[in-house]
Amino acid sequence: MLLDDSFQFSFMSAILLNQYVLMEDHWEKLETQPLLLVSSGPVSSANGSALAKIGSTTMLAAIKMEVMTPSVESPDEGCIALDFHMPPVCSPIVRPGRPAEAAPVISKQLSDTISSSGMIDLRELSLVKGKAAWMAYLDIYCLDADGSLFDAALLSAAAAFSHLQIPVVALNDDGKVVFVCEEEGGENFEKEPVNKENRKLKLNSIPFSLTCLLHKKYILADPTAEEESVMETIVTVVLDSSGQLVSFYKPGGSVLAYTSAVQDCIALTRQRSKELQIILDEAISGMEID
Repeated sequence: MLLDDSFQFSFMSAILLNQYVLMEDHWEKLETQPLLLVSSGPVSSANGSALAKIGSTTMLAAIKMEVMTPSVESPDEGCIALDFHMPPVCSPIVRPGRPAEAAPVISKQLSDTISSSGMIDLRELSLVKGKAAWMAYLDIYCLDADGSLFDAALLSAAAAFSHLQIPVVALNDDGKVVFVCEEEGGENFEKEPVNKENRKLKLNSIPFSLTCLLHKKYILADPTAEEESVMETIVTVVLDSSGQLVSFYKPGGSVLAYTSAVQDCIALTRQRSKELQIILDEAISGMEID
């Protein structure tokens, strides 16, 4: 899927990476070179957004912040609501009027990964303890589905949170939290703003993932949709930015994940994580809060 020139990306970073397949006892380089791309801020109406591309698979993530009342169990924490969308335009397999079977699975997998990785401290989303907190609505749209959907979706989510700018809010005369920029006439408040300026969300440890196909003694990283359709065994490894294992996902398959295969997949993921961290850092390095 080609990117339309009308898209105006604030920051873009791309790098061509060699794809390797494990052939019994050595790594064999493939001729194909998957393109990894991260672009921050393509959606101007969102508080944070990013576009991520792995090969032909393209994901667009957008975050909208709204004020909510925190739960009684967690009065000093905000919340994240994630929804993964696969419109018919992303793949001929997805039919109009019928939700894609993979969408809820990937959505649940993304939610679990973001939560278990510790990337976001929900206390960072608190405004007034027990009274107000941020609800971050994260919507991820699959624009082109050509394999490794979870990897691209997770990368777009991490980039969107890195780009996120939390709006300025204050307490009005009724004690309600309101957006300062939405106040007509710039009226002064009797109380100090809850947060005096736009701020970025602090990310503790960013998770990165890599999907691999297992076939006999072979391991193929970054499979396309066609490759995934003919292979029965797929594994996805998620590591945080420090290289620690977050999750290992294997949805069935006829090939057993032996210790050696698991170690090789983790080694590949560790290499990919370093590459993605460089791309993400370059994409957000020039961002400044207005």
